[in-house]
Amino acid sequence: MRIIVFNAGSSSLKFGVFDLNAGDTLDKAQHVFKGSFDRFGPDGCDYQHGTQQPVVERAPYTSLAAATRAVPDLLSAAGVGAIDAVGHRIAHGGACFDGATVLNDTTLARIDALTPLAPLHNPANLEAVQVARQVWPDLAQWAVFDTAFHLSNPARASTYAVPKDWRDRGLRRYGFHGTSHKYVAHRAAEELGQRLRDLRLISLHLGNGASACAIAGGVSIDSSMGMTPMEGLVMGTRSGDVDPGLFGYVHRELGLDIAQIEDTLNRHSGLLGLTGSSDMRDVEARAAQGDADAQLAIHIYAYRARKYIGAYAAAMGGLDALVFTGGIGENSPSMRRRICDGLGFMGILLDHDRNMQVDLGARAAPQIQAYGARVNVLVTETAEQLMIAREVVVAANRSRGQGARIPVAVSARHVHLCRKAVDALFGPGYELTPDKPLRQQGHWAAAERVALHGPKGTIRNVAILGPLRDRTQIEVSRTDSFALGLDAPVRQSGKLDGTPQIRLSGPMGEMDSDGLIIASRHIHMAPEDAAGMGLADGDMVDVKLDATGRDLTFTRVLVRVSDNAFTEMHIDTDEANAAGISGEGDGQISAAATLEPALSNPQA
Repeated sequence: MRIIVFNAGSSSLKFGVFDLNAGDTLDKAQHVFKGSFDRFGPDGCDYQHGTQQPVVERAPYTSLAAATRAVPDLLSAAGVGAIDAVGHRIAHGGACFDGATVLNDTTLARIDALTPLAPLHNPANLEAVQVARQVWPDLAQWAVFDTAFHLSNPARASTYAVPKDWRDRGLRRYGFHGTSHKYVAHRAAEELGQRLRDLRLISLHLGNGASACAIAGGVSIDSSMGMTPMEGLVMGTRSGDVDPGLFGYVHRELGLDIAQIEDTLNRHSGLLGLTGSSDMRDVEARAAQGDADAQLAIHIYAYRARKYIGAYAAAMGGLDALVFTGGIGENSPSMRRRICDGLGFMGILLDHDRNMQVDLGARAAPQIQAYGARVNVLVTETAEQLMIAREVVVAANRSRGQGARIPVAVSARHVHLCRKAVDALFGPGYELTPDKPLRQQGHWAAAERVALHGPKGTIRNVAILGPLRDRTQIEVSRTDSFALGLDAPVRQSGKLDGTPQIRLSGPMGEMDSDGLIIASRHIHMAPEDAAGMGLADGDMVDVKLDATGRDLTFTRVLVRVSDNAFTEMHIDTDEANAAGISGEGDGQISAAATLEPALSNPQA
């Protein structure tokens, strides 16, 4: 499938043409053509084109609209054939756009309504869309949003502690650079030869704009940018984290109004405010010559990034890989070293030679950690246009699963015990009594029960599900976790590292065990059903439960395909209460998206 992708700014337009299919790994995609227009003026603009050795020339296009209209002729002159679809980068999708979306009059109006949240970006994005719809009236136009990847952030990470009427007006943390962070996560998984959903990653996008993202199980769980791209790390001209109390102080002491303060924090702060230059290359050169301001700026920049790494590793209960991207992340061995130094206690150690000899040609993602280090450290060029193209391809091919009906079962609190736990709770050598078969073949509920004890309370008569597992797992609802007084993370079954401990008791004893989780909603699916719906193991789907009258849609439901599985969706009691169902019901797949591409070198 051939996709053209546009990334429109207020004074520039970048575009690329890609050939790829839904199942391709990212390193197999073909970058057919690359072009950009900059510095629009009365006499034209700078036009750069070419994927290998770019050529820069003056072109007669005086505006973004004129340049967009010229693209078909430029592609034709370069021998680029027919386009199948058009993708657009849209900066802000608010809380309503969580994936690639077809652009029509309705969706365009909804995006335009979000302009107050991104006044510098969304208008230019939408102008390119309107012109492209005129240029390619018969092609589907798709939007991919910078914010979409972060809509999976839990409420505790995205909610500001401000009054409800403020939150009702859209004040929340959205996060940006989502397309870049998503690409980095996929590319890291490919390089490591592991399934993305098995990894805990931190992506550091370090450029003129900079952000950190915690990615667990393939989804973003936190991002350093907030309601606007100003929050978080130190950037070229943006301040990053500041005390909001400075607004009142600066207004009183310096006489600046809100607009002037915002402009200063956005355009005249960060590296520029600290040193007079927004370019890290200049700052590093000046620091080496003894400039104290430049030296301080480098210390602040690295320290802020290091703090976020520590915070996000704690949020995920560990870390498997740290990935650097963006102009600074890709090109500054010194900054990578400064950020990683001191994190050896976490297993982050760099190898000097590997760090100094990074080669990013052909979409490489070299590893630069010291040999034997616990945490992998990678560097890769970001490829947002490629990721947008892939999002469009996946979305265009996802329709087969839509409309399929899925039985929904409510999974009450229960435990899966290991042999050691059974011995401790019921006596050495005790065998559990299968009492009731479950729909999943070979699984059953035992006649025995256990109790769970937390620092706040106890839950008794908790079901045990068999057969025995290699590791004890305790599944509760969010409400249960508050009743127990413990913070249970939302996890896929079996992902138990870094989970809290809880005390279990039975008739013959008690034991403390980790493995307490809130099971992420999922669909067990038989291979034949998955094939009929065009779905694969690891896909994410949205499921609408419309029979309840509440018209509730569960998003990002993981598809788990396995032999002998009985196809049904599992939700917990809190989710069932929200949907207004008890016991069981049914839902309809309303959207589907691939979580990760096929791996060229997967490891078991």
